[in-house]
Amino acid sequence: MTPSDTRRLFGTDGIRAVAGEAPLDPTTIYAVGLALAHSLRKSTPEPRVLLGRDTRESSPWIAATLAAALREAGARVESAGVITTPAVAYLARKHGFHAGIVVSASHNPWADNGIKLFGGDGFKLPDAVELAIEDEIFQHAAQIEPPDPESLAPVRDNAAVAEDYIHFLVACVPGLSLRSLHLVVDCANGAAAAVAPELFRRLNPHGRAHADLLNIAPDGRNINAGCGALHPEFVAAEVKARGAHLGLTFDGDADRCMLAGAQGNVINGDAILFVAARDLKARGLLTGNLVVATTMSNMGLEAALKRSGIRMTRAPVGDRYVLEEMQKSNAALGGEQSGHILFPHLATTGDGLLTALVVLDLIARTGHSIEELSADLKVFPQTIVNVKVREKKPLAAIPSVAAAIRGAEEALKDIGRVVVRFSGTEPLARVMIEAEDESQMNHHADAIAAAIRAELGA
Repeated sequence: MTPSDTRRLFGTDGIRAVAGEAPLDPTTIYAVGLALAHSLRKSTPEPRVLLGRDTRESSPWIAATLAAALREAGARVESAGVITTPAVAYLARKHGFHAGIVVSASHNPWADNGIKLFGGDGFKLPDAVELAIEDEIFQHAAQIEPPDPESLAPVRDNAAVAEDYIHFLVACVPGLSLRSLHLVVDCANGAAAAVAPELFRRLNPHGRAHADLLNIAPDGRNINAGCGALHPEFVAAEVKARGAHLGLTFDGDADRCMLAGAQGNVINGDAILFVAARDLKARGLLTGNLVVATTMSNMGLEAALKRSGIRMTRAPVGDRYVLEEMQKSNAALGGEQSGHILFPHLATTGDGLLTALVVLDLIARTGHSIEELSADLKVFPQTIVNVKVREKKPLAAIPSVAAAIRGAEEALKDIGRVVVRFSGTEPLARVMIEAEDESQMNHHADAIAAAIRAELGA
């Protein structure tokens, strides 16, 4: 299923909003817990739900509100505390939970928060299930009076479950040796800060590698603040300043990873897909010689993969849609330019820490740097202009916007691409243009952005 205009709460990655404001107000949050528990009880009388959260100051009260609602509706709740989104997906599946919930707004600023739902199989809930839950949420929200979040006791965390997740990550790269690598690891003051220090200690038992762990002191408001995967220039500058070999950077809930090379160059998800695809193909593991990317991936990635005998197909933006396309075509690799990379033979969802380990393992096995491994990838000039919008009306129905998009498509036919879409997680319209001619690229991107701003700008 493609992204649906019928969604009122769930975007491409759960519910996301300013914490405390609709649709992330106490009433709606409580209704989410009730609706999820009722949905689960259709197939099991006493469902077990695993709860995890990131480091935002609003995450504890949101988690407590969800837990209270789940228990009222007959579910048992266990909290893993501060932990990454992919850890909840893995642990829910491993320990037989019927669902997993993550309280996180991923790469968004600290004042935002969100709710992500996983099934007991470790996968994000299908669109149809989320939409059914969404309908029930609105029914409950109109009828209930939730408890005051300040009256709720904090959820009791079982931090020991994180040990299973760390063991899983290490087992995914057996025999990985970091040798004398000097790494810079940016944890974005987010959930990775609760896992990465112990993980890299395990991978460096004899002190041969040097890992500088940065942004591992969350204070509730510094998550993603000028750091993390949304700001890879931070780790890139640190790599160059420290004379390191490689930089790793994660977003607030660590489901995405970006890299930085020794010269301070940012290496995005397209480059990770490229090097991973060629490695899997060389080892006979790239089923159908196929990679699933999104509409945002650069034309240069498609061309470079083709030169290596690898096909690339595009899915709508959002790792859930990448996964759907991968499952249809039995693909062994997929992902997004933003750093969500999917290795279905290893995990059910994008995992930034796992992606980092896969890249480190590739570097260790080949003896080549990330720059050498990705040298054959030549990207087209690309720009992305984000326009803050007050509402998300169909762009094709707005004459001035449709005309600007049509003009760009006609001018760049065969020499570029135009992708204009609304963000699934933020009140933004994203204008992405690639072209051989950079001046044409910027001209058309600015023209489309101006048309959107004039009609829908916040």
